[in-house]
Amino acid sequence: MKKTIFMVCAAILWNVQMAAQSVGSWTADNGNGTFTNPLFYDEFSDPDMIRVGEDFYLAGTTMHCTPGVVILHSKDLVNWEFLSYCFERFDMGDEFRLENGKEAYGQGIWAPCIRYHNGKFYVFSNINGHGMQVFIAENPAGPWKHINMGGNIYDLSVLFDDDGKIYAVYKYDEVRMIEIKPDFSGYVEGSERVIIPAGNAMGEGHHFYKINGKYYIISANYAPVGRMQCARADRPEGPYETVTISMKETFGTMRAMTVENVGLGSPVPSDGFQFKINEPQGNYLSAVPLHQGGIVDLPNGEWWGFSMIDFMAVGRTTCLSPVTWKDGWPYFGLPGNLGRSPRTWFKPNVGKNVQPHAPYVRSDNFDGKALLPIWQWNHEPVDNKWKLANGKLRLYTLPAKDFLWARNTLTQRGIGPVSIATVEVDASRLKEGDIAGIGLLNMPYAWMGLTKDGKSYVLRWHDQASGQKKDVEIEGTASLRITGDFHRARAQFSYSTDGKTFTNIGDSVRMPYQLKTFQGTRYALFAYTTNDKPGGYAQFDNFMVEEPMADRSKNLPLGKVITLVNLGSGNPAWANPHGMLHSGSKNANGMECRFRVHDRGQGRVALEALNGTGFVTVVGEGLSSDVRLLKEETEGSLFLWQDMLYGQCMLLSLKTNRYVGIHPETGEPYSADWQGTLPDRKDGTVFSWKVITEK
Repeated sequence: MKKTIFMVCAAILWNVQMAAQSVGSWTADNGNGTFTNPLFYDEFSDPDMIRVGEDFYLAGTTMHCTPGVVILHSKDLVNWEFLSYCFERFDMGDEFRLENGKEAYGQGIWAPCIRYHNGKFYVFSNINGHGMQVFIAENPAGPWKHINMGGNIYDLSVLFDDDGKIYAVYKYDEVRMIEIKPDFSGYVEGSERVIIPAGNAMGEGHHFYKINGKYYIISANYAPVGRMQCARADRPEGPYETVTISMKETFGTMRAMTVENVGLGSPVPSDGFQFKINEPQGNYLSAVPLHQGGIVDLPNGEWWGFSMIDFMAVGRTTCLSPVTWKDGWPYFGLPGNLGRSPRTWFKPNVGKNVQPHAPYVRSDNFDGKALLPIWQWNHEPVDNKWKLANGKLRLYTLPAKDFLWARNTLTQRGIGPVSIATVEVDASRLKEGDIAGIGLLNMPYAWMGLTKDGKSYVLRWHDQASGQKKDVEIEGTASLRITGDFHRARAQFSYSTDGKTFTNIGDSVRMPYQLKTFQGTRYALFAYTTNDKPGGYAQFDNFMVEEPMADRSKNLPLGKVITLVNLGSGNPAWANPHGMLHSGSKNANGMECRFRVHDRGQGRVALEALNGTGFVTVVGEGLSSDVRLLKEETEGSLFLWQDMLYGQCMLLSLKTNRYVGIHPETGEPYSADWQGTLPDRKDGTVFSWKVITEK
């Protein structure tokens, strides 16, 4: 009876939560004609994008996860939807199946290039040790034909030239080019050559274009500081000249907490491994700024840039930037502020009214005939050891020495800034030595699961980084939950026996970024056995993802009275009676200044100081772009509100395309000639704001 009541209550709760989630998943679209980066608040690394007519297509890295190489579709560059994966399985050896002590963590398939030519879609990508892979389809929704071309062609981009030749550019630092045979049976003999020698700051992750008769290569360089480079030539083989088109843009994001001693080529860390985890290091920029992306044009002639950014525990995610052409170079950014990108900007002018929506449905009650597209397997699954049956996911236990070697682990990317993943687990069919539950797939990992101990069951929590474990006696069914703060890289595990009241287990765990997999932390459903032979199975139901910060509608306080405190100086902004905007502890009346936020449409605001001095207005340009208080609004009174989350913002002047800021230590008046902020947000350009009750 208790179990029946629990199931009925859970079903009712599921329906309520699903209704809430339909409007509660992160989307970059602000619903007012603007968007806020990142496009997705979950991992989408190594993006490549094309336009075909009025449709846009986006391909991204999936590494060792299957199905592999995701394709998304959009009508406006901001709102995307899942379209297909290029393949279901690698079928390339034990390492892709976690068999015989072999693994492919951080290997697999990465840095895809998507192209369209003569009615067909192409995706080119590399698998280490197996060469360049080509996927071909007449419809980007699939099916995709697969060709393994071999060779050592990585971080590549492909150009179908007007004369029928097909070129691939590739490699790190030293940029090489090779010609591909038209039937993709191999490479043209003798065609490989160096087109940009090492030391010319071109880096990796190339994007190759022909625009107005000239050849462009956009790449990511990391020495000494991450930036995006562009090379240009009159012929595909060069000679090339280069410039920097984007640099230092972090959107005020600190470098992620990182694992120092787990990297590319490292063995998979076993329990007892001593992780060296570094906390974020101030304004260190090497891995954070926008990097590795390209450009795409609109039917109206506008150009937009796309790139990725290291976004704390979620990993690398994709951002969108307006492009300004100057002297034949496609700079990311706006006139007057080239090389820096606004976090919030006006949506691309595609002439379509696309309603805000997320690319995936993340919650799954497993009632369907197939898994939702958001799910991927950690390595290749064993097909006869999992199933969807009677509205539940069934995972059979297979031998594994620990969580990272468990086969048939089902994962989806963690989504930020904060998300809560809950699942119901029925362990009644487990055998002695089996364990099943929910985990954080990372290195270090953490998990919570049910295990059978004689005739009873134990709920076990394990944090690999600290080595801590904790057991709680429990019945065979429970709701398990992870609350992930992906911005601060911390997570808390909790459990419930009634589906309503949750109890924390263990300390909060760290979710660092590591360069073994180059991926963010993932939610994972798992089942394995510590025995030498397969065991029983666990059933999972009602996997639910909640995103408490996805609704950002109140992050723009239109019509409200607010105070602004500069994060750099720690002082409120106040209106000097002489008509200047200052930073200080008090204004002339001994009180902090209050501003009314007037709505001017499309995210544009005018700020009126309530001490009677007028509207915050930018006067002049360049070094003279001071900020004054004028009685009447002018074009200099318009700002685009930059939502930095957590009650923080920047003010982008639509007169200068730069930000309002001060030098925190000098106490001089504000100006609107700041390019952007630093990762710690304490350079004088970021404000904390709060709504106050007007008296």
